[in-house]
Amino acid sequence: MIDIKVPAVGESISEVTLVKWIKNDGDYVDRDEVLAELESEKATFEVNAEKAGVLKTVGKEGDTLNIGDVLAQIDETAAKPEGKPQATSGKAQEENKPAISGQPAPEKKVVVEMPSQNTSSGDGGIKATPVASAIIADKKIDPKTIQPSGFNGKILKDDVLGAIANPGRKAGIEAFNRNERREKMSALRKTVSRRLVEAKNTTAMLTTFNEVDMSKIMAIRTANKEKFKETHGVNLGFMSFFTKAICFALQEWPAVNAYIDGDSIVYHDYCDISIAVSAPKGLVVPVIRNAESLSMFEIEKKVIELATKARDNKLSMEEMQGGTFTITNGGVFGSLMSTPIINIPQSAILGMHKIQERPVVIDGQIVVRPMMYVAVSYDHRIIDGRESVSFLVRVKELLENPELLLFGKDPVKALLQL
Repeated sequence: MIDIKVPAVGESISEVTLVKWIKNDGDYVDRDEVLAELESEKATFEVNAEKAGVLKTVGKEGDTLNIGDVLAQIDETAAKPEGKPQATSGKAQEENKPAISGQPAPEKKVVVEMPSQNTSSGDGGIKATPVASAIIADKKIDPKTIQPSGFNGKILKDDVLGAIANPGRKAGIEAFNRNERREKMSALRKTVSRRLVEAKNTTAMLTTFNEVDMSKIMAIRTANKEKFKETHGVNLGFMSFFTKAICFALQEWPAVNAYIDGDSIVYHDYCDISIAVSAPKGLVVPVIRNAESLSMFEIEKKVIELATKARDNKLSMEEMQGGTFTITNGGVFGSLMSTPIINIPQSAILGMHKIQERPVVIDGQIVVRPMMYVAVSYDHRIIDGRESVSFLVRVKELLENPELLLFGKDPVKALLQL
């Protein structure tokens, strides 16, 4: 019997949370198979089997474990079952596995399996009586909006008629419901909470605002998006334009790219841009290293790579550490204006927002333009008002004149070295 212990995942991390078992107690596991998913205060990671054998779980889902604690044991002397299909998922995955066409239901009663509309991976089939199924198909109702009342979660005829009579009511939520539920805060959420409060309490944070006319950038994207994707295999988004503009502006205003360390100010001759990403388990901020040296398509590829890893909880500790400046995009959720909170120990963060057509005055004429509010929150201990405002005005200038992103200034002036 060998012990599977909680591995060390970082110098400052002393405990982790057992999120879920991927394998069940008593399962035969092969070497290097994933056994469980753990979560530290900074990331989620997996634990693999060191040997093949029968698994004996020790920790329970939701437990807080110290580094070095025994997570499970494996009986490596146990013989591998012959002809017995191996379990491939833990209890949590077993409950949510997709329904397989033609597979009989575990209960003896005959049920109708209906694929739900907009079904995501793991939703499984929805059980309904034949009459209920026919009404759902005829009325084109999303089965997920219906509260089942039949045995073992089966949708009955009256359930469907009730959903038709009360459209818009969320399934499972009754009128005047006053239920409460309590969930343990995850290690990642606790870390986010602590760091945000620390940022508010330890920095002299102010925010300056401006607005950007996105007409030229949107025209460039419309004219080149197909060729860009064909050439580079990635979509041309707004993030590459903003990252490029910010890198030029950071090099012109180095205090915005610096931070305080004790009695010293640490300046950076490079731009490691942190991208705030809303992951399933909370906010994470992976880093694009040396963004000032990357091309537009390299930035776009890196953004997609990091965002995908964040969504799948696959970010490594190294990918989330460091960073000299942060970009956050509340516009994807519809935010028109906000004051982003500094990602300590950094000294500034830029918030992007929703693009909205608004009337603006240009050359004495009122015209409609796609406008975006941008905000920079900064630590006034190290960044003065002149620097923060000038930085944001420079970003605005570069975004409204994207041709400047090639050299950081007007191409003619660059040619003439003016």
